[in-house]
Amino acid sequence: MVSRKGRLAAVIAGTGLLALTAACGQSDAAGQPAPTAGATGQAEQPLRVVATTTQVADFARNIGGDRVQVTQILKPNVDPHDYEPSPADIQAISQAEVVVKNGVGLEKWLDQTISSAGFDGTLVDTSKGVKIRQGEGEEEADGDPHIWHDPRNAKIMSGNIAHAFEAADPADKAKYEANLRAYDGKLDTLDAEIAEKIDSIPAAQRKLVTNHDAFGYYIDRYHLTFVGSIIPSFDTSAELSGKQISDLVARIRDTGTTAVFSESSLPPKTAEAIGKQAGVKVEAGEDSLYGDTLGPAGSAGATYLQMEEHNTDTLVDALGQ
Repeated sequence: MVSRKGRLAAVIAGTGLLALTAACGQSDAAGQPAPTAGATGQAEQPLRVVATTTQVADFARNIGGDRVQVTQILKPNVDPHDYEPSPADIQAISQAEVVVKNGVGLEKWLDQTISSAGFDGTLVDTSKGVKIRQGEGEEEADGDPHIWHDPRNAKIMSGNIAHAFEAADPADKAKYEANLRAYDGKLDTLDAEIAEKIDSIPAAQRKLVTNHDAFGYYIDRYHLTFVGSIIPSFDTSAELSGKQISDLVARIRDTGTTAVFSESSLPPKTAEAIGKQAGVKVEAGEDSLYGDTLGPAGSAGATYLQMEEHNTDTLVDALGQ
């Protein structure tokens, strides 16, 4: 069996020529650099941005507005923990001026991909300045990467993106600053609304069981009780044992927990089996939580703001009864 790292190396090797061709394509027929928008008098071209995850792509679009062209690598409802880049991803990175990542070890495939793509622009680690929750064991050495589930962290992430856009495109600094102020206001409103809704759940009923350990920042921010997760790890690719399942069922019963929450990017089968064993309801399908990814256009989690609103409303409906 070929390892994940081996498959990634094969993809990168096969796309090295694509990156070189893309770089060469930025010159004119005489071998001179293609004229810039300013040299031709045409409208300035938007900043070419590649964003790794659905969340940071949404932040980038809100901050950049019409001054950026965002290529999003991870598609909605795709698990970021075990993603393997495609040739199109590598080519997009080779042509980007700015690459935006979540950080905290979420995109373990990115460094090798950037190097092989020949990217020499600005790399934005949106986690810079965020207080990272610590994990247990070697597999969680980087800490908890699900930083976006606290809107205060989303403000830090958006600020990091804005600063990078301003540095790469100083002429539009005022636009990026204005967009950041507007989005910060929306995040502040979201934070207050979530707190108010969670407070409506009786304290003894604020008990959370999820597919994996994706909601630690949300739990800490809004004072819920974490009972456990089906995959007790920050990473959905972690191994799951029968004993862990039986222990979780016992904790659900012992704590009087009333619901198990599946996640949109993971199959609900195990959550449904645990819920049946424990004798509690399972929130799945349209009522799944958005843990690692936003949803597709038109869904309840199509944007970051909608995702957190949906998650909160789902928790209130299930736990507040």
